[in-house]
Amino acid sequence: MAEILKAVLIGIIEGITEWLPISSTGHMILAERFLHWDMPPDFVEMFRVVIQLGAIMAVVVLYWNKLFPFSFGKGPHVKKETGAVWLKILAACLPAAVIGLLFDDEINALFYNPLTVSITLIVYGVLFIIVENRNKNRPVKIKDVSHITYKTALQIGIFQVLSLIPGTSRSGATILGAILLGTSRTAAAEFTFYLAVPVMFGASFVKLAKFGLNFTGTEMAVFLTGLTVAFITSVGAIKFLVGYIKKHDFKVFGWYRIVLGCIVLLYFSRASFIK
Repeated sequence: MAEILKAVLIGIIEGITEWLPISSTGHMILAERFLHWDMPPDFVEMFRVVIQLGAIMAVVVLYWNKLFPFSFGKGPHVKKETGAVWLKILAACLPAAVIGLLFDDEINALFYNPLTVSITLIVYGVLFIIVENRNKNRPVKIKDVSHITYKTALQIGIFQVLSLIPGTSRSGATILGAILLGTSRTAAAEFTFYLAVPVMFGASFVKLAKFGLNFTGTEMAVFLTGLTVAFITSVGAIKFLVGYIKKHDFKVFGWYRIVLGCIVLLYFSRASFIK
């Protein structure tokens, strides 16, 4: 029962932090420090990634009409436009997919630690504030996802590579990149949601392939609980973010990242000093 409750907490954290640009990894590291999983380390490593499948399903459900190109209610022009959006999504996914597949283990070994996470939380928090101040009075070039070109999609994908370093935040890197390229906050957030589908499916597939499907009863219960809670929480988080950015900028998330980064840095520095 204790492991199920931990899965519920991790699912809530994943569902909220995966979509808000505040780094799900930073929160996971803090949470796992206090939760102390009584599960095999290889299962925990897999669960940390594959729980994202629950978050993905929230995007699929909420944006089904925009993402599914074969609906009978869509005319040929709309179907073609939806297909083009998917091609742009795939183009944007290429850089991170290549780097991630080639260096997944090395990245985890080198960067999955509190120091890296705290630094990236703070650095990207500062960048959010700078970018928002810089773009305050600049005209927006791209107001809708359908207006994103293949070139811009690929450039956003290059920004997404930065998110392979824990603490950066996948949504944070792509939203920052899209805004810098002249995309509106709403279109940047929406395109980021779409990018998550193939990226997270790919990352989850890799982790599942490494772990295998030989779950124990407890592991399966923890796994399904985490996915379900992450899905439900993600639906609320996505709706909140979409509503929020229609009237506000991302600076509040920047300040939050800076504060969280300092907490992570101070906490783990103190813990190391005590040891």
